[in-house]
Amino acid sequence: MTDVHDRLRRFWDADAQTYDRSPSHAASDPVEAAAWRAVLRRHLPPSSRVLDVGAGTGAMSLLAASLGHRVTALDLSSEMLDRARAKAEALSLALETVLALATEPPPGPFDAVIERHVLWTSPEPEAALTAWRGAAPAGRLLVLEGIWNREGLAWHLRGRAADALRLILGIEHHHHSSYDPDLLASLPLAGAVSPEPLLTAVASAGWQNVAIERLRDVEWARRMAASWPLGWLETVPQFAISAGA
Repeated sequence: MTDVHDRLRRFWDADAQTYDRSPSHAASDPVEAAAWRAVLRRHLPPSSRVLDVGAGTGAMSLLAASLGHRVTALDLSSEMLDRARAKAEALSLALETVLALATEPPPGPFDAVIERHVLWTSPEPEAALTAWRGAAPAGRLLVLEGIWNREGLAWHLRGRAADALRLILGIEHHHHSSYDPDLLASLPLAGAVSPEPLLTAVASAGWQNVAIERLRDVEWARRMAASWPLGWLETVPQFAISAGA
């Protein structure tokens, strides 16, 4: 497992150089940022202490901090956290950062744990969810994920069309590279074609009253921000899973 974590760390350290090219990654598009802000307002307790796991360059952390929450941003990539700190300073927002694995959160206690697009790339999603419950023993969980599996003819054709359109329009890809097939195979949720395996993992980790909602406003904002038809070709279903400890 150490090798998997090391490979993930190297990938995301390198990806920090290109990650914020994407308005969706950085939440730099004002419409999408407003959509995410609405999600956070619905689900986070007021003025709470929040742990953002897999915070990356700080998109969700900074949105939560702007709403008055005290945020700790955790990530396994030092390069990602460097950018999160720089963005927080530029916005005059307080942000604590922790360099650690998702399965090794600081003790807290936190009022809420959030993550965006992290559990699908975790080699130990249930262990991470269990650790977060320990860090927020009386708190809330907010999981923000998507359906990333693009198997099947329809997704294959959409992917090829999107790649061709990016080449024609001169639009760079948002990631510096892609995961190797063997690395993908080590990630239990990477091949999920529905939220069901993630819902099962959340419940198995001891979280209670698990609920799910489709984030159509986020999907709409992403399609609006992208060159047509690139947004339609690349936008995948987004959803929020919430639960209590």
